[in-house]
Amino acid sequence: MKGVIYARYSSDNQRDESIEGQIRENRAYAERKGIEIVGTYIDRAYSARTDKRPEFQRMIKDSAKRKFDVVIVWKLDRFARNRFDSAKYKAALKKNDVKVISATEPISDDPVGILVEGMLEANAEYYSANLAENVNRGMEENALKGIFNGGVVPLGYTLDHEKHFQIDPITAPAVLEMFTMYAEGTPMKQIADYLNAMGIRSARGTPVNINGVTRMLHNRKYIGEYRFQETVMPDAIPAIIPQELFERVQERLALTKKAPAKNKAEDEYLLTTKLICGDCERMMVGESGTSHTGETYRYYKCIGVKKHLGCKKKSVKKDWIEGLVLTHIRQVIFDDAFIEKLADRIMEEFEKENVVLPVLRKNLAQTERGIENMLNAIQAGIYTSSTKQRLEDLERQRQELSLQIAQEELAQPALTRDQIVFWLHRFRKLDTSKVEHRRRLINSFVNAIYLYDDHLVFVGNYKDGSKTVTFAELEAAGLGSDLTACAVP
Repeated sequence: MKGVIYARYSSDNQRDESIEGQIRENRAYAERKGIEIVGTYIDRAYSARTDKRPEFQRMIKDSAKRKFDVVIVWKLDRFARNRFDSAKYKAALKKNDVKVISATEPISDDPVGILVEGMLEANAEYYSANLAENVNRGMEENALKGIFNGGVVPLGYTLDHEKHFQIDPITAPAVLEMFTMYAEGTPMKQIADYLNAMGIRSARGTPVNINGVTRMLHNRKYIGEYRFQETVMPDAIPAIIPQELFERVQERLALTKKAPAKNKAEDEYLLTTKLICGDCERMMVGESGTSHTGETYRYYKCIGVKKHLGCKKKSVKKDWIEGLVLTHIRQVIFDDAFIEKLADRIMEEFEKENVVLPVLRKNLAQTERGIENMLNAIQAGIYTSSTKQRLEDLERQRQELSLQIAQEELAQPALTRDQIVFWLHRFRKLDTSKVEHRRRLINSFVNAIYLYDDHLVFVGNYKDGSKTVTFAELEAAGLGSDLTACAVP
């Protein structure tokens, strides 16, 4: 595992010793867990109530490069104190397969944070789906009218000022010659060489190659057909190729079609950063191996064993441990009493009095009174450079306070208990045969799993979420211990 450290302090009164202490403890945590630190991001004198922190934003941007797997913070409030920002940026990191870990707090997320994060993702998904629907509606209308929808204009065509397709008198004959040559048995390589010798270039201005010839031979626009998703409009654009010639070309393409490659086997390790060795408390990471028969084995292996750090922990099969975790999660989410209890706990968090908002509103009222006093003074004829500067400072302060109040109000959205219960019940409808649904269940409910020689300890993302299960209990339940099986390759 590769990780980076994020450290921050918010006050000008604090000193660099505060940063050094955070980094020291974070590095000690990383060493215990077998995480290799590849970078450090430090924000000095920046509050976590705002996301306008230069190093923080650089870290979020760098996560897209996939050069680290975890972000380690001294405490979660170093990452963000605004629940909205915390959920937003954790979701952004999660898309890049990066997790936020606290070096001093055993539970990384509370139920409310998980709930808000899920709702933000759902809202973003709704916005994206709604936008896509509107765009698709417009593009479908274009297809019905034979109007260009964007992309690359096929060789042989040009566009008029209304974006309708028109036959290009210079390149269209070459397209017809290409179809004729292939129907008569000419190899694609020879056709590509012929087109290049004529000075024909692809729509991107590059020499024509075999892949380009293949795409053109399959393109039904050449017979006048315009397609957008399920909408097919025959004779919507001028045809270059006769229907009979096009069909002969398709028959030959079908005969020479190569068998598709086998789908790549699923190899996503869903418990990465969550499965922890009970012996040395280092993370267990995904590995794979192939037997002499060609069969692929996937399993989790302790970093302490992998790096020869003295740990003797046996590896565990990926499918077994992930299946066991999902079985436990399903037992939890189908427990009506647990759902009701979790909903009550979330409501308690929402109903907690916000001690920050009253202070911000009081400061805003004082600032507005100050602005009013300054305006009265100006009306009375008292106007100096100091008066102007003070008024500008007060206006800027009012704007900042208004923004902070809006952020605090967003951080604690108003939800009813029925909405929370409905949201939790939606987890029951997830299909564990789909990897994206399994990932969502594990990320939502599992904080950590400590694997020992004779038992497992589940640590959930909710209060009282820890549970110990012995392998003897698993044997009795028909979920045999994988640790008694033969060693992996």
